[in-house]
Amino acid sequence: MIEPNELVEHGEALYRFALHLVRDPDLAADLVQDTLVRALERSAQYREEAPMRAWLRQILHNLAIDRARRSSRELAVDDVEAHWRDDEYTVDPAAMALRTQTREELEDALVRLPFIYRAAVILHDVEGWTVQQVAGLQAISLPAAKQRLRRGRMALVTALAEGHERRHLLEGVPMRCWDARQHISEYLDGILDEPTARMVEAHLAVCPTCPPLYAALVDAHVQLETLRDSDAVIPPDLDRKIRSTSADPGPLS
Repeated sequence: MIEPNELVEHGEALYRFALHLVRDPDLAADLVQDTLVRALERSAQYREEAPMRAWLRQILHNLAIDRARRSSRELAVDDVEAHWRDDEYTVDPAAMALRTQTREELEDALVRLPFIYRAAVILHDVEGWTVQQVAGLQAISLPAAKQRLRRGRMALVTALAEGHERRHLLEGVPMRCWDARQHISEYLDGILDEPTARMVEAHLAVCPTCPPLYAALVDAHVQLETLRDSDAVIPPDLDRKIRSTSADPGPLS
């Protein structure tokens, strides 16, 4: 049986590992917490001859896959490979050289990769894992791991190239889109501090992509408020059960 203190000592290493995979501090922290809980629940499955950190990484990796969802920002890797098969497909080498030297640009491009490809690239090219180790973590064959790494690298270059075009559209726009979007909820509720609120407003005034998202949030918020005044009536049977329970506490049946 694994003791909780045995797991805690791996927390910092797991957090670094999670942060590399998901590029989001809050999500990384959630993944670490969920990993430790899952490890305690499954402690009977742990074989002591295997390194505990490797076992914990496997759990975290699987949880990250479960949480990963395709978004509009993610590249369709099949489409990327189709581009690379076209002899006429290429990128601007000067622009790419500038972008690859900027950490912010690299991270923005990495986030656009579907998780399994992003993980393969990060584990191999950032963490220094062998392809065999990547295959073991992802529970796939060595050829499949090589394919994920190849396709992930191709997708990264394509994402960097597309990001260069997008950067021109956003030139002079205050704040990055994600920096603005993560404050939108508090801005909507009127509880965002004034300096940040002014920055969000300045971003919304000139950004080509964020205003429609904010407008949709406002519309959904307004429509949800109308549900508060719903004239739904509690079913008579449920009303009787609740009333009888308040008089004679016991399970509802």
